[in-house]
Amino acid sequence: MVSPCDSNGVDQRTLAIIQPFMHFQSKLGADRVRVIDGIIFDPTVIEPINPQIFELKYWNFRGAIQVMGGRGSVLFINDGSRQWVLRHYRRGGLIGKVIADRYVWAGAERTRAFREWRLLAQLYAQGLPVPQPVAARYQRSGLTYQAGLITVAIPQAQTLTQRLQTEALSESTWQHLGEVLARFHAAGVQHADLNAHNILFSLDQTITVLDFDRGQLRTVQRAWIEAVLQRLLRSLNKLKQQRNIHFNEGDWAVLHSAHDHKLQSLLQR
Repeated sequence: MVSPCDSNGVDQRTLAIIQPFMHFQSKLGADRVRVIDGIIFDPTVIEPINPQIFELKYWNFRGAIQVMGGRGSVLFINDGSRQWVLRHYRRGGLIGKVIADRYVWAGAERTRAFREWRLLAQLYAQGLPVPQPVAARYQRSGLTYQAGLITVAIPQAQTLTQRLQTEALSESTWQHLGEVLARFHAAGVQHADLNAHNILFSLDQTITVLDFDRGQLRTVQRAWIEAVLQRLLRSLNKLKQQRNIHFNEGDWAVLHSAHDHKLQSLLQR
């Protein structure tokens, strides 16, 4: 079935995806969002754009790869002037063993890379603690595509997992984390996979939330907010069993209470 289009020929399902970002793009100005040959980027951050920056061999030749993670899907890059993170989109679970890094093509604006870049750009512009997006790319091949995303790296940061493996966090730190998460939820940001691996602490204890693949903007509702929090709790409990991290029910009670108070405060403004 062919989806109905508006007067400009835009697929209505695609329009529904990109509509939340339209006000954001007009507010920033067209000069802040550019799309060229399957690459979306902010020209005030990087210009001109070079497609080779999405290739491992490009950075390997320059000796700029500091660390590889995520089974080779994540590269931490430092060439002196740029400290970036390059992530190649890969599937997880059983399907990932058969189709590692290809996704069904349904249009440029529906690619995971473009959707995540646009969401990150909006959240970053709003002052929410996310990595600054640099560029995203898709490469189409017939009915499928591959994709990559580049963000600005946060130097010398540790994930929540890494912190909890070495020390117990103070009550004020758990409170702060709950309040940070409440800021996202008050803005209608639903994280698709919030866990202890994609929450970062920098040296000055600033908290940054990572990995907004499949994230979305929604009307604020308690049901999905609680589902996001419960996903984080399951992650922490699993790590407690597997790695004996410094975490207990009291820590979660502090985080949850701080989150709820902050959320209520923000929504009443």
